[in-house]
Amino acid sequence: MNVKTKDKIATTVFYLIAVLIVVILAGLLGYILVRGVPHLSWHFLTSPPESFKAGGGIGPEIWNSFYMLFITMLISIPIALGAGIYMAEYARKNWLTDFIRTTIEVLSSLPSIVVGLFGFLVFVLQMGWSFSVISGALTLTIFNLPLLIRVIEEALNAIPSTQREAGLALGLSRWETITRVLIPAALPAIVTGIILAAGRVFGEAAALIYTAGQSTPTLNFGDWNPMNPTSPLNLFRPAETLAVHIWKINGEGIMPDAVAVSAGASAVLILSVLLFNILARILGKFVFKKMTSS
Repeated sequence: MNVKTKDKIATTVFYLIAVLIVVILAGLLGYILVRGVPHLSWHFLTSPPESFKAGGGIGPEIWNSFYMLFITMLISIPIALGAGIYMAEYARKNWLTDFIRTTIEVLSSLPSIVVGLFGFLVFVLQMGWSFSVISGALTLTIFNLPLLIRVIEEALNAIPSTQREAGLALGLSRWETITRVLIPAALPAIVTGIILAAGRVFGEAAALIYTAGQSTPTLNFGDWNPMNPTSPLNLFRPAETLAVHIWKINGEGIMPDAVAVSAGASAVLILSVLLFNILARILGKFVFKKMTSS
């Protein structure tokens, strides 16, 4: 068997593997969407859930998911940006930085249920915040930070050293070179990584079962005072997210239309995560074009 024949066989095998993966993913997504999309309606997307009768919706769960995502990213992004800049630009290569990178890799590979139990012990019990938005958001921050730090560090490391030298040659300080040269150049990769991390956080359930809770109070969307217990902005109220709601319905839902609610909620979750991924690609390309054209 000559080299060309081996190359054709290997290429065919790789194409078949790629097609198989696409078919499996398309079948999975298609199954969820075909079952769930027919149950979607404005009433379903905005009304509160029902525990014992049919006709409930997922309105509070959708709000809780996006609100917790916002709080999580609000906490995660500044910390990850600072840590990524330090690891890429300031940290010297020695045993300490190697240990930090190894620790980050270990944290990124931890099962989310372990992170959830840690959040339960620290934020729910020790801090006394009980099941709440802030407990869930801080737990998701711990879950999200390793990925974001690695994304930002790698994005900065991908910038050629000539750009650093050019900034310093123009009389810019090291910090000015980072903020005015490196971060704008790395921004497309950073934005893409942040949005992909947001999609990962949005679909998380295991870490929130023990921290944000499996229920939500009746929310008064006319009251935006974060100090009121029924306010949507209250950080210390239980906040069942969409992913947790799906898990709970499939495990212990007793309403007559539990299957329909689960299917519809699953479709909304899948569509949201797909939207995050599509948005990441669009924004990444848009920012890249802006940076290259300016």
